[in-house]
Amino acid sequence: MELPAVTGTLDIYIAEINRFTILTAEEEFKLAVNLKKYNDMAAAEKLVVSNLRFVVKIAHEYRNYGLKLSDLIQEGNIGLMHAVKKFDPYKGYRLISYA
Repeated sequence: MELPAVTGTLDIYIAEINRFTILTAEEEFKLAVNLKKYNDMAAAEKLVVSNLRFVVKIAHEYRNYGLKLSDLIQEGNIGLMHAVKKFDPYKGYRLISYA
């Protein structure tokens, strides 16, 4: 699966990331466990792409700080990838709360 990139218009990017469904807590837990136990990079990718729309939502809240929205989204995506890597599913929190 190719990850969507923030290129062109943001409308196109947002349409692309809206194709990915938001995970249930159970789906998220299973994927996170697979990532932790087996270093399953497909699970990591699914965790990332399923939460990209949250990054856009949060980036919108910071758009008046003098940075381009696309830059905020890209930085948020990097932060999400770091959060996925460090996320501990056994603590009982959802990934997006941790991120």
